[in-house]
Amino acid sequence: MPKKTSGAAAEAGRQALAALRRTMADRLVDALDERDPELLASLAEVGVVRRAWVEDRSSGPVSAPPAEVVQRVVERAAERRPSVLTTLGLSAVQLLSTPGGGTRSLERGVTERLAVMFTDLEGFTRYTAREGDEAASALLTAHHRVVGPIIRSRGGRLVKRLGDGLLLTFPEPEAAVLAGLELVSSAPGPLRLRGGIHVGEVMTLPDDVIGHVVNVAARVTELASGGEVLITAAVRDAVEPGLERVRCSRVRRRSLKGIDAPVGVCRVEAAPT
Repeated sequence: MPKKTSGAAAEAGRQALAALRRTMADRLVDALDERDPELLASLAEVGVVRRAWVEDRSSGPVSAPPAEVVQRVVERAAERRPSVLTTLGLSAVQLLSTPGGGTRSLERGVTERLAVMFTDLEGFTRYTAREGDEAASALLTAHHRVVGPIIRSRGGRLVKRLGDGLLLTFPEPEAAVLAGLELVSSAPGPLRLRGGIHVGEVMTLPDDVIGHVVNVAARVTELASGGEVLITAAVRDAVEPGLERVRCSRVRRRSLKGIDAPVGVCRVEAAPT
């Protein structure tokens, strides 16, 4: 068989298999939605099934590979019972969730294109000074219980907690934007959450993500006010054509600390219904 014909047959086979999987997944979710919506909601919360796919079936049904599902199950348990992390130790959780049982070197990074988001709670320092450490700790615990399911349902990864802030990554900028808007609306009163998002090539490690894109996302977050999600022009260009549920403001060039060239930044918000 000629090489071209063989390649075309193989591609046709892959497409047929993908279509079959999509059909089976559609039927499975329809059945769960009808007979056991609670189970379907739990699968979306943990991140096994994409919430966005359940809603419109426009993306892939599976949110994460098995190793990441293990991590998300542990994260969910830790949100409900914070003592879990104390008992296991964060390094043990990371080891369990690393592909290959932790055989990958902790010093070896993987380069991939991701959307990076930082969040923090405006006024948290003043709140702590006014209400005390115990109240601040309780507020953060409640906050983490709320944000975890939002992040996972959009296919995101909580890379690390930074005091009252979070460092997150998402496989697609659309998922990051939708998650950011949900996170803003879920901020614990009386505080307001702010977020910044950039997209591009980053180096991911088991417990961190590094690179220029990360630095830009952090600086963009510093520009945001409470209740705002700011995105770079790169994110806007990626999401605006196909994401009708959001609206972007006009891009403005901003000088960011430690970043040589000005960066285009705009505000994103939910489109009026």
